[in-house]
Amino acid sequence: MKLDNAIVLITGANRGIGLAFAREALARGARKVYAGARDPSTVTLPGVVPLRLDVTSPEQVAAAAQLAGDVTLVINNAGIAQFGGLLAEGAEVSLRHQLETNVFGVLRVSQAFAPVLAANGGGAMLNVASVASWISRPVLATYAATKSATWSLSNGLRHELRAQGTQVLTLQMGFVDTGMTAGIDMPKSTPEQIVAQAFDALEAGAEECLADDITRQVKQGLSAQPGIYLQAAG
Repeated sequence: MKLDNAIVLITGANRGIGLAFAREALARGARKVYAGARDPSTVTLPGVVPLRLDVTSPEQVAAAAQLAGDVTLVINNAGIAQFGGLLAEGAEVSLRHQLETNVFGVLRVSQAFAPVLAANGGGAMLNVASVASWISRPVLATYAATKSATWSLSNGLRHELRAQGTQVLTLQMGFVDTGMTAGIDMPKSTPEQIVAQAFDALEAGAEECLADDITRQVKQGLSAQPGIYLQAAG
């Protein structure tokens, strides 16, 4: 799908990767960009249409689909991350909280906008996952579980939406230099690097984007013996 003349909806578009998506969509010629955020007043990028959209709210998701009925590209970017292992105190509460945004939020938006995309010729959906879809470490184990679910959800949506001509692209990447990763001392890509690769893949008709070296290495390691997901943290 080409960005030129597209009508784009981005969830979590007021900062981080979402803001980079909005900037790049405009730079590539998008006709309109809806910038979804829980608080529309935090959307300050010139040229976008601020849209109140908390993906954990079924009512706001439904209202957004009514207001943005011209959308041809949906970017499911909104996500949260909390530190902690699966056996840590409060892990169940943390996992449920992250699932509500990272998985059920993606599902709600996808269900609401699938008919919109169909009515507008099929279009595309871009779902932001993570290399944590495939590997898990105690520091981000609950987050990893949600991103594994996001990856599987995207795979299912791809098959269900293919009949209406909707391209579904899953974006996988390692750490990105945003506020979400401020406390993590690891090599990081910039949001701009990740978004440029994601849009290049989308415009090439791809269904998966491995946006950095670590993600490509991990993907190759899934079939190793033992699989990279079975190996202890280095």
